[in-house]
Amino acid sequence: MRERTAALLSRPSFQRFIVAVILLNAGTLGLETVPSVVASHGHLLTAVDHAALYIFAAEMLAKLYVERSRFVRDPWNIFDTLIVAIAFVPHSGGLSVLRSLRILRALRLLSVVPSLRRVVSALLRAMPGMSSIVVLLALVLYVAAVMATKLYGDTVPERFGSLPTSLFTLYQTMTGDDWGNIARDVMKTHPSAWIFFTIFILVCTFVVLNLFMAVVVNAMDEENAEERAAIEDTTAHTQRILDELAELRKEVAALRRQDVMD
Repeated sequence: MRERTAALLSRPSFQRFIVAVILLNAGTLGLETVPSVVASHGHLLTAVDHAALYIFAAEMLAKLYVERSRFVRDPWNIFDTLIVAIAFVPHSGGLSVLRSLRILRALRLLSVVPSLRRVVSALLRAMPGMSSIVVLLALVLYVAAVMATKLYGDTVPERFGSLPTSLFTLYQTMTGDDWGNIARDVMKTHPSAWIFFTIFILVCTFVVLNLFMAVVVNAMDEENAEERAAIEDTTAHTQRILDELAELRKEVAALRRQDVMD
């Protein structure tokens, strides 16, 4: 029975069915935000939501039955279980906010779709390198905020009147949100302020932020390389087994010929 359940869970058709249920459930949860749809089809949306939840719960129980102790050693299984378990918490009283967390079920696509799993794994692999870049970015932002407060705090206090205000303004500038108007407000009194903003944007946007992408891309390359190596090892192991079987067939055939001659 366990072998049959494992074979069912590993079938591509079953995986596609789970993906379809996830997408359908995500769509119905989105429709629940439209009052007119809820008024006319609220019971149908609720029925689909409950059906999807029971399907996910049954899948989790089936995996637990097949994998047993290995189930809790897989982080993706823990991730899926937590997302499904949230839906079984009562949504009344002070826990009513958990009702909005049902949309987290859409995140199950991360564990079901292999390509998305590789992306998430690459991001997690890149975290150590990204932490160093975050420290560098925070240092650049802090130094620039102190300079901006000293230079422009008296003339443009609404933008750079204090260190927290300067940090927020420069963070807004770093993201490219309305930085042109920020620079123009300062340049009305300090015409040379464009030099400060140009250097800051170049350092943050075109250097530091690009380092994030470089680290992530490198992590994805390493993830793909490990996956290719695992596939090659599996292929080589399979080939060795086939070679050994071929040698055994030759030996059996030779023994049969020997028996015939005798």
